[in-house]
Amino acid sequence: MTTQYGNHPTGRQPHGGPSRASGSNVLSIVAIVLGVIALLFLPIVFGVVGVVLGIVAKTVRHERLATVAIVVSAVGLVGGMILGALVAGA
Repeated sequence: MTTQYGNHPTGRQPHGGPSRASGSNVLSIVAIVLGVIALLFLPIVFGVVGVVLGIVAKTVRHERLATVAIVVSAVGLVGGMILGALVAGA
């Protein structure tokens, strides 16, 4: 888009909406970290939040690491609960 005063760019996107940086995997990386933390600390909290962030990263933002994030968070959730049950039972 240009202004009426010449061929100077306006800085706006032609179809509206903000542009996404390609290769941005922020939500996926946060979900992976939360899944690893869920293995040792509060798996129900951190694991569920990690799975939800992974699903949002996959469906809304179409991030490349989203599937890995969902798997790591789910393993952290289930593994953390099993590990907690073993420690509590000992």
